[in-house]
Amino acid sequence: MDLSAKLAGLGLTLPAAPAPAANYVPLVRSGTQLIISGQISNVPDGLICCKLGADMTTEEGAKAAESCALALLAQANAAVDGDFSKVKRLVKLVGFVNSTADFTEQPKVINGASDLMVKVLGDAGRHARSAVSAASLPLGVAVEIEAVFELV
Repeated sequence: MDLSAKLAGLGLTLPAAPAPAANYVPLVRSGTQLIISGQISNVPDGLICCKLGADMTTEEGAKAAESCALALLAQANAAVDGDFSKVKRLVKLVGFVNSTADFTEQPKVINGASDLMVKVLGDAGRHARSAVSAASLPLGVAVEIEAVFELV
């Protein structure tokens, strides 16, 4: 699969794989598993910083989650040296939503990432998932998502 071409067909661009912001590695390969550290909501103009339920809508949160999915794909692509045919499937996403205590639409926010993964990877993009709230996230971002991929 030509990941960049697939994304271009959706009007999206694969970003460079983000560098870690602290003392950790962006990914770990263990056997056929590729575990990718949490990727925060970020676009070329900068971080997407808001709190769902206060100053960001669910739809805007879903777009923030989509930016996390693009970063996850960039990390996976870097791990396989640009040969995305080495990625068998997405196994799991864990999504964190910076939200108020009464916000309950975390699944709809993280759907932004889930929907993109299915559009890009087809059935191999269908995955297990968790979507939870956090009182705050690093740097005040709206969304952070981590992933587990299976490699061939």
